Amino acid sequence: MAISDYEPDLTEEEKAICDTVHRFAEEVMRPAGVALDAMPDPADVIAPGSVVYDVFKRYHALGVDMIGTTSTDLTPAQQARLRCIIAEELGWGDAGLAISLGVSGFPRMLAMLTGNADLIARVSSDDMIGCWPITEPDHGSDTILYLNRPKEVPGTPNCVAVKDGDSFVIRGQKSAWVSNGTIATDAALFCSVDMGDGENGTAAFVVPLDLDGVKRGKPLDKLGQRALNQGEIFFDDVRVPADHMVIPSEMMGFGGDMVLSQANGGMGSIFVGVAQAALDLAVEYAKTRVQGGIPIIEHQSVKGRLFEMFRKVEAARALNRRTILLNTLQAPPRLEMAIASKVTSTSTAFEVASAALQIFGGNGLSREYPIEKILRDARASMIEDGCNEVLSLVGATRL
Repeated sequence: MAISDYEPDLTEEEKAICDTVHRFAEEVMRPAGVALDAMPDPADVIAPGSVVYDVFKRYHALGVDMIGTTSTDLTPAQQARLRCIIAEELGWGDAGLAISLGVSGFPRMLAMLTGNADLIARVSSDDMIGCWPITEPDHGSDTILYLNRPKEVPGTPNCVAVKDGDSFVIRGQKSAWVSNGTIATDAALFCSVDMGDGENGTAAFVVPLDLDGVKRGKPLDKLGQRALNQGEIFFDDVRVPADHMVIPSEMMGFGGDMVLSQANGGMGSIFVGVAQAALDLAVEYAKTRVQGGIPIIEHQSVKGRLFEMFRKVEAARALNRRTILLNTLQAPPRLEMAIASKVTSTSTAFEVASAALQIFGGNGLSREYPIEKILRDARASMIEDGCNEVLSLVGATRL
């Protein structure tokens, strides 16, 4: 059943959009995600002719990634709700592909802040695949602790943009965990910046990745979310125009909160969908699996576990919907709300997927059944986009 079927007050237009995304999630994302997950070599996921590129092409054809950017006939509240439902459906389809599609829009989101028509046009192409390089070999989730005080980041940065006349020259590398890093055409790059005054801060740039000096690492071989390619990006004296810096160091407090709120809120939505997928699979299996002469859903212990799973999913959904609406209608965003949603939804997805696998019993351990993949995908979510423990510390500073 589509997630939108639980929404009683959608307009006909909204219902049509949601139903289209559900079909895409069911008919395109799920089979593609299974096929990509089964590839033993992660290089095959991004090889020419891979189904991953067809997923991008068909997703862009839906036009839903522009909601909230070019739509004018929907109120901000309607746009917020639609974005939630769409991201939930994408997560329901496949977690790794949902993240890949979501993070792909980050360069466009940053470019829109500049008013630079040429830059906006470049990253608005359907052929654009974006990435968000933020973590470095020596700086992981700890970087997030310092987004609103970028000049206090301890240690030596691994990637620095140095002001040189009317350009910046970027040197260094970003870590192997850059989502879409191995195939992206453009980057929403967060890195240390040297303006020539001897003080380093952190700034955000839109960087075309077809420039001289850009090199890629090989895609990671991971436990879960194997459809989501992740890999290093190296910058060897990569020169970009000064107007490609979209968030200067002195604005990184507000700008960083905005981007991180967007990312964490989106993760919250996606993993509500992942949790819903695990619950759906468990309920369907419990209705058909017979033990003790009756379907196991008739056993009280199974009923109790299924309801506990349902309760958690709906609680995570409610928090995420409130978060997205709140951060759509007010500025600056409440980062602590976005973090709470990300932490709650990802933890819920893992807990519900684990409980679902338990209901499947021994069959849940077999790759013939889809629940073990969802469990692996959900486990990764509690580390990516800031590990939940560090994010919680960041959220606590905003209380």
